[in-house]
Amino acid sequence: MIPNVFWLVPIAAVSALVMAWFFFRQMIKEEEGTPRMIEIAEYVRRGAMAYLKQQYKIVLIVFIVLALIFAFMAYVLKVQNEWVPFAFLTGGLFSGLAGFFGMKTATYASARTANAARKSLDGGLRVAFRSGAVMGLVVVGLGLLDIAIWFIILNSFYQGENAALITITTTMLTFGMGASTQALFARVGGGIYTKAADVGADLVGKVEANIPEDDPRNPATIADNVGDNVGDVAGMGADLYESYCGSILSTAALGATAFAMKGDMQLRAVIAPMIIAAIGVFLSIFGIFLVRTKEGATMKDLLRSLGLGTNVSAVFIAIASFAILYLLEIENWLGISFSVITGLAAGVIIGQATEYYTSHSYKPTKDISAASKTGAATVIIKGIGTGMISTMIPVVTISVAIIMSYLCANKFDMSMSAGSISTGLYGIGIAAVGMLSTLGITLATDAYGPIADNAGGNAEMSELGEEVRNRTDALDALGNTTAATGKGFAIGSAALTALALLASYIEEIKIAMARAVEHGAVYIDAIGNEFDPSKANMNDFMQFFQVTLINPKVLVGAFIGAMAAFLFSGITMGAVGRAAGRMVDEVRRQFRDIKGILEGKATPDYGRCVEISTRSAQREMIFPSLLAIAIPIIVGCVLGVAGVLGLLVGGLAAGFTLAIFMANAGGAWDNAKKMVEEGNFGGKGSDCHKATIVGDTVGDPFKDTSGPSLNILIKLMSMVSIVMAGLTVACIV
Repeated sequence: MIPNVFWLVPIAAVSALVMAWFFFRQMIKEEEGTPRMIEIAEYVRRGAMAYLKQQYKIVLIVFIVLALIFAFMAYVLKVQNEWVPFAFLTGGLFSGLAGFFGMKTATYASARTANAARKSLDGGLRVAFRSGAVMGLVVVGLGLLDIAIWFIILNSFYQGENAALITITTTMLTFGMGASTQALFARVGGGIYTKAADVGADLVGKVEANIPEDDPRNPATIADNVGDNVGDVAGMGADLYESYCGSILSTAALGATAFAMKGDMQLRAVIAPMIIAAIGVFLSIFGIFLVRTKEGATMKDLLRSLGLGTNVSAVFIAIASFAILYLLEIENWLGISFSVITGLAAGVIIGQATEYYTSHSYKPTKDISAASKTGAATVIIKGIGTGMISTMIPVVTISVAIIMSYLCANKFDMSMSAGSISTGLYGIGIAAVGMLSTLGITLATDAYGPIADNAGGNAEMSELGEEVRNRTDALDALGNTTAATGKGFAIGSAALTALALLASYIEEIKIAMARAVEHGAVYIDAIGNEFDPSKANMNDFMQFFQVTLINPKVLVGAFIGAMAAFLFSGITMGAVGRAAGRMVDEVRRQFRDIKGILEGKATPDYGRCVEISTRSAQREMIFPSLLAIAIPIIVGCVLGVAGVLGLLVGGLAAGFTLAIFMANAGGAWDNAKKMVEEGNFGGKGSDCHKATIVGDTVGDPFKDTSGPSLNILIKLMSMVSIVMAGLTVACIV
């Protein structure tokens, strides 16, 4: 029987979607500006929608093929739950919808933000931020709606059966693979698109031709603005959708396991993360209305303005978590509440650390700007060093968060008993939920960035004047920092979610083995005794599969996991390089062959550059995305469960650290360039400016393609392992 408090989840989902519609309608009512501003916005809008249409066609084919494979495994081989093909498809559908609605809003908002900035800085900030809020609210709204629908459907089918909630929650986890797969295609494809255009525009336009950023004479400038939307809006939306759902679902699955023998307590533990997320929706909406600023605001003032909304929401969700868990009468509600606080605190610390290392208000980025006095090489060296150093605080923070959330949930029990481990892992999962509970406003601050960037581009191309451009530059620089903070936040949540999914994988293996036993399979342990998976706990499984550091399968799996992170990054960096090379050639050709472009007497062929970015992204995104799916399947078939666990641990450790390094280094390079453009070290057009442009160009695929894709890779490998648990078990029989 579903308790009445559960209905708060679909109510919160609908409320989020209604408020998203409200903010969208508010934005649409704003004036779009001059005919030239409207024309440029239309170019970007058409290009973005054309790209997304092509991407979804390719993704649809991949999803149909994978769904058919899952159907074959479920209905013919009988090694998988029969709901998996459908859950997989809905996860991908809702993830795609989140990206689509967010990008549609962003492409309508950019010109309106620029037009609002003609009047005041606060006006521009309000339009851009509330348009970004549409993305945040759509993601949490669709995520909670998908979760609520599946919980209701599966509960009606499995109610009254033994281990019903364990079956329901592990089945719901599988729609996370659909979300992760769609997110990876969106991130990789969008990242390749935007960076191909950005690199081409910067290297030829700003460095070789010495024309400003977003100058209408640059043939790649429209493609660059389109890329901001398909990469940083649609890609980020799909990315955080699957993080959000993955954290809630993995925690629910862990709750079903940890409290399996405690009657109604089990159901309350399952719905607790859903209720926390639902309350977080209402608090995110409240926080959105708090964001405002004043004319002449500094970067620190702008950051403080955005921080007010996010921090107030975080404080209130922390307080609300105590009340929720107390009213649900969860065992050790006080300790588990502190696990939630741990996740929230970790998110805030990672965000602040990212801001410190990427904002030009602070020393690390200032030092990178200063390094431009000795050339591009020293800018690159300094940026790489800064990115490497910046990994320390997030890694230590996540490590402390894992330990503290684990201990708070199991009453500081260090016995490593089965019960202690189960409740401790539930604490880690709910810490991830806490970190993402205010995603509605956190994602708003991230989606705000590309909207502000596009607004600056529109202002430049429409020749709105220096005063307006200064306002949009301030909003854009703020967006660079919030984008880097959002990426750090997404990567941090990925680490906690992936760890929770690791535990869920064992539970899925248990279900698959129990299903195999029903069909006549017999399992013998290392000492020759028959192993009964239905009566085994997590420690028993670790012993049965010999998951120890001296097991070569575990070590080999860990090496492959670490390698996968670097291989994936290398492939995506190479893809950006090839696509950017084609864009550079095209921009040079147009400058050479179309007479009068640089004098402003001829119009560049914007459509050709958009076409190059689109084709490159569609071609290059398929292999790395399919590779991320193939690796855990192959490892599972060859090395078994022990190898997969090693793979997931190695991928998590290496992928998390590498992603932080790449995101922060890229963000620092970008803002170092912005600092020079504000008039420092010679300002625009100086040798220092050209040196920082080269650094920013190197950092572009770091922060917008490879880095942010890694957190999806981490979770996708976990999700694929969970979905393919039946096949892995079949290979060890």
